[in-house]
Amino acid sequence: MKGNGWMQRVLYFLMLMLGIYIVYKGGRLFMKQPAVQTVLDGGDVQRMLENTAARTWTGGYTAVIEGKDRNWGGSWFQAALPVYSYLAEHGERETEESEISRGEENVAAAEEKEGEHTGRADRGEQTEEENLQAARSEAEKETNIETDTGSEAENDKEGNREKQSEYSLEEHEEETDLDAVEDESTVSDEMADGNAKFGINADSDIDAENSSETETEASSESEQAQEAFGRSISPGLLSQLSDFSYLVNEYFTVDGGTTADADLLDADAFLSEDLSIVKNPAVPQILIYHTHSQEKFVDSVEGDIGTTIVGMGDVLAAALEKKGYQVIHDTGVYDLVDGVLDRSAAYDYARQAVEELLTQYPTIQVVIDLHRDGVDGQKFVTEIEGKPCSMVMFFNGISRNQEGEISYLPNPYVKQNLAFSFQMELAARQQYPGFTRNIYLKAERFNLHLRPRSVLIEAGTQLNTVEEERNAMEILANLLDEVLQEP
Repeated sequence: MKGNGWMQRVLYFLMLMLGIYIVYKGGRLFMKQPAVQTVLDGGDVQRMLENTAARTWTGGYTAVIEGKDRNWGGSWFQAALPVYSYLAEHGERETEESEISRGEENVAAAEEKEGEHTGRADRGEQTEEENLQAARSEAEKETNIETDTGSEAENDKEGNREKQSEYSLEEHEEETDLDAVEDESTVSDEMADGNAKFGINADSDIDAENSSETETEASSESEQAQEAFGRSISPGLLSQLSDFSYLVNEYFTVDGGTTADADLLDADAFLSEDLSIVKNPAVPQILIYHTHSQEKFVDSVEGDIGTTIVGMGDVLAAALEKKGYQVIHDTGVYDLVDGVLDRSAAYDYARQAVEELLTQYPTIQVVIDLHRDGVDGQKFVTEIEGKPCSMVMFFNGISRNQEGEISYLPNPYVKQNLAFSFQMELAARQQYPGFTRNIYLKAERFNLHLRPRSVLIEAGTQLNTVEEERNAMEILANLLDEVLQEP
């Protein structure tokens, strides 16, 4: 019995430690959630804690100020925060001393005023001669002031006429020759002098010039991004995409096991990435494969590969070849072991096969892992050009967990792959609204480190039909060609 009791205590202790560990890890994951970080960044929690602290300390602080040292709150407050207690006590003393000082000053002022009245009475009023002399002195001073003022006014008028002439000439030159950049500093200095004389606010002109330069730079970056992207983008949309919060919320879904920041998700960088390739049907340029080759649809025919995700790879490859690319479609099976579905090592098996194909065909520049998503009770379908189409989702493994980059899963092409997905996502929203879901970001690598233009695509779910999938492959081929073809 004693042994059993000892074992029970050990077991309880282990359960307690396990519970603490679970709460600790769960709390860390919870605190790192984007929604929680947003709440913390907003300052609401900080303000709530500050208000709670204020309510807790106010009683003791008030007790100290009022001198109620016998109050338990005041005594404890003095002991806990002696600095504030010292300030409170000495602040009260300084207040009393300042009141006493002001009282003494008032008394002294009253006595001085009384002395002045007494002195005047002793001296008597000024004589008439003294008054007359004082009046003459004042008149002479006024005459001198008027003379000096008139002289200064004449000088100011001359200066104003000169500056006005210079300012008008500069305005004329600026209007007739806006490209004379070498004279810009001289003109600015002279205009500053003229502005000071005429009361003109030169800051507004400088602000306007800076704003113009900023708009020019932004316009230049916009043009470069659009030139690389190959499509026109409205200034309003570009402004929205430059806002990280808008970008991550509207275009991405971030898995709870990873994180994404503004350095990783940069729309300008994505759009500036030139992903185009020179079409050459004489050599392989695009590889399509399926890590999960056994994925099927609601009306797939048993034994008919053409009605599975592999069959959709055939449709996509044919559509891309019509556009001028040579496509290698790998139909290898990587998720069956001895005839039994086993996906535990599917990505390892697929990686080995893909690496061999890339060695065999070094001209391949685009690698597509085509999947079908599996979402319980969900079917993603839309209508494009009168046809029902499965919706697709671009998927990126970014080799990054909650703590940062995963060192044992290096991927030098994370940003290029993200740019590839983003450019297709943006093109889809402009040409085929509703065709794509948000880009999904997950922590692992998913073999996307083998080429800069690598992407994992989830096409529909298990509840979509084969017809919807085939229609989607045609649209997907258009999006790929939109991004890959030269501007």
